[in-house]
Amino acid sequence: MRVVIAGAGSVGRSIARELINNGHEVLLIDHNAAEVQPSRVTDASWLLADACEISALHEAGLESCDVVVAATGDDKANLVVSLLAKTEFGVPRTVARVNNPKNEWLFDEGWGVDVAVSTPRLMTALVEEAVSIGNLVRIFEFQQSRSVLVEMTLPDDSPWAGRLISDVPWPQDTVLTCIVREQRAIAPSADDLLEIGDELLLVTTPEAESGLEHLLNPNAQRPEED
Repeated sequence: MRVVIAGAGSVGRSIARELINNGHEVLLIDHNAAEVQPSRVTDASWLLADACEISALHEAGLESCDVVVAATGDDKANLVVSLLAKTEFGVPRTVARVNNPKNEWLFDEGWGVDVAVSTPRLMTALVEEAVSIGNLVRIFEFQQSRSVLVEMTLPDDSPWAGRLISDVPWPQDTVLTCIVREQRAIAPSADDLLEIGDELLLVTTPEAESGLEHLLNPNAQRPEED
């Protein structure tokens, strides 16, 4: 897979190293000459250019790119890169870094973003996931499909503890993708039993989140409305 990363700061370089270790071809682009230091990621290709300019993206060969990652520290630049990659070059998948959570609403398919990654949002979700039992925690949102990855640790008073997965009337467009039990990931099947303390990972829709939480834990406490 060929990946172009806009932004060669610490985030972009870290992503590049991981992708290269997984056997992918990576090109890093940055307009700051101080960041364009091939010795930092020796197996990557490098380009000193402004990724917000179409000429630079042509030079980067985006027409033959599988994924573009907009990883700069500037939300405006990440939106422009995503939009150009999708509309001008037809890149199959774009991933954009969100620096300011207040800008999250902009990072959608209208701006060419398939997946938006907000580090503050993700860290908050991981904290909540670690301490919450019986409450649905949103981990991740897929902008293109408007699906969300959510998590719940099944409480001891859930009506579905000890029941078959196939017995649960899951909401429409909801899929149980994984069960984490005693630090072991389990691919769920219809004949598996749900157990107290199971960490359930599900893909669902934003509209179904509230109903899903109530289904799995009717006693879940919800924030009081003003």
